[in-house]
Amino acid sequence: KLAAECQSAGYPGTLIPYKCDLSNEEEILSMFSAIKTLHQGVDVCINNAGLARPEPLLSGKTEGWRTMIDVNVMAVSICTREAYQSMKERNIDDGHIININSMNGHSVVPQSVVHFYSATKYAVTALTEGLRQELREAKTHIRATCISPGLVETGFAFKLHDNDPERAAATYESIRCLKAEDMANAVIYVLSAPPHVQIGDIQMRPTEQIS
Repeated sequence: KLAAECQSAGYPGTLIPYKCDLSNEEEILSMFSAIKTLHQGVDVCINNAGLARPEPLLSGKTEGWRTMIDVNVMAVSICTREAYQSMKERNIDDGHIININSMNGHSVVPQSVVHFYSATKYAVTALTEGLRQELREAKTHIRATCISPGLVETGFAFKLHDNDPERAAATYESIRCLKAEDMANAVIYVLSAPPHVQIGDIQMRPTEQIS
């Protein structure tokens, strides 16, 4: 649907959708194999997928915690590894890996339903800096960046509060939230930086957001 919308809007380039369960390593590897076959490989990898389940630390379900770890941490790590190997195979020295993080990866808010989610996003903060260091050790000019937004109007809250859609909707009605376009513009800004400039982390909130 999105690919069709982009085409009808006259945007340059082509969006090619590929179905992949990011909690399944075999499907991730299959996706990267398909990208290699159809498009030679990956030059820019944007790890955007993430989710939260309402599982507090004192009473949360292990399954919910594991889902967050699988998608928010393991999938990011696997996709990063495969993207780097794709770049290395083709001698790509100016690639970029961008992790969509969260302000929850920099501070723990007093809301028990997102404490474990916050832990996974702190992991993304550490993984991105570790990646930067390993890329330096590898003597490559591939860059690593985090983008850490506050409240963005997406389907995120409806996944977090899937049993309470009214509460989810209210999340986005309290203030003027960031939009998906704001995130896209941040990605474009990061990618457009000169080769000698590596943007480590962009922290961005809605102007009206308090926490």
